[in-house]
Amino acid sequence: MTGLLIRWFIKDYENVQDLNVRGAYGKMAGWVGIFCNVLLFVSKFLIGMLSGSVSISADAINNLSDASSNIISLLGFKMGSKPADTDHPYGHARYEYLAGLLVAVLIMVIGVELLRTSFQKVRNPEPVEFSWILAGILVGSILVKLWMAVFNRRIGKTISSETLIATAADSRNDVISTGAVLIAAIVSHYTNLNLDGWMGLLVALFIIYSGFGLVKDTLDPLLGKAPDPALVDMIQKKIMSYDGVLGTHDLMVHDYGPGRLFASVHVEMAAEEDVLKCHDIIDNIEKDFLENDNLNMIIHYDPIVTSDETVGNIRSWLSKQVKTINEQMTIHDLRMVPGISHTNMIFDCVVPHEFYLTDKEVKERIQKMVSAEYPGYQCVITIDKSYAALPHSKESES
Repeated sequence: MTGLLIRWFIKDYENVQDLNVRGAYGKMAGWVGIFCNVLLFVSKFLIGMLSGSVSISADAINNLSDASSNIISLLGFKMGSKPADTDHPYGHARYEYLAGLLVAVLIMVIGVELLRTSFQKVRNPEPVEFSWILAGILVGSILVKLWMAVFNRRIGKTISSETLIATAADSRNDVISTGAVLIAAIVSHYTNLNLDGWMGLLVALFIIYSGFGLVKDTLDPLLGKAPDPALVDMIQKKIMSYDGVLGTHDLMVHDYGPGRLFASVHVEMAAEEDVLKCHDIIDNIEKDFLENDNLNMIIHYDPIVTSDETVGNIRSWLSKQVKTINEQMTIHDLRMVPGISHTNMIFDCVVPHEFYLTDKEVKERIQKMVSAEYPGYQCVITIDKSYAALPHSKESES
């Protein structure tokens, strides 16, 4: 069924790297979700009103909130697919995140209202009219949500959309909540236990919990969440696979919405190599990322002196010494400036976020180690933070 929908509604469906094709996938998933969730809402709400079941009504409202989520996500995909313009040179893909944030707020408001209604039903329970039609609608809802979970997960995996993968998980959770409502209805019918209000409370709490989770998921990229470690590892391995590259550092990945990733990185290459040759390699790396990974990569060339054995030995020694302070600490961009009375050892030192030592204390610790091993050397240190990954070099691979 999913494959048939893809072939019917999406042109060039195999070219998922194309942003227009990706948008078409998202829009199709949105319309399918709206249709299914509205159908489930109408059927559940009617049967809930007729039977007097607050838990079924709550489950119906949950489906309505899912439909609202699909509508806003659809608008997010539509607005996010707008091309870049003068005012928004990085595109409009973050509309998808903003849409998700709005959905989260709506879900939490609905959940709080349902919590209030269900609490009143617990305090003043009323009998629930049970019928096998009611049971049949709930079973049908479970089957539809199971299909929607598979559908959204497949589409999400195809276009690498965390939004649709989360929607798939939400559909899976709806199967659990609707199953709980069905069990409550059957138990209430065949026993003297009226679980309707209690199950309504559970469904309402589940809706609120889902809203909190969605707030976090949508705020993280807007606030500058660290990139996926798998993406960082891929970037490092691809860069290091090119001949002439000795190491990388200062990798930064900027998320301007799904399919709109921009990155910058420093690449170390031998200073003795021909500059034009190094520049050509860097151009090829940037082109590789753009064409094959849809990643706009800007590379800064860092020449590293490899012919001076003294500098090489000091770099290797210092790299090991800073790790005695903290295993995550690294150094890069080391250069030596000899003087009459002393030699300046200039380098950057990457320290972890929320490190227990202040920047001043780190510099003092390193200077003390250097002075003990190399008298007459003065450290000129720039304290750096890791924005995406620790520096990577040929030495760290060996």
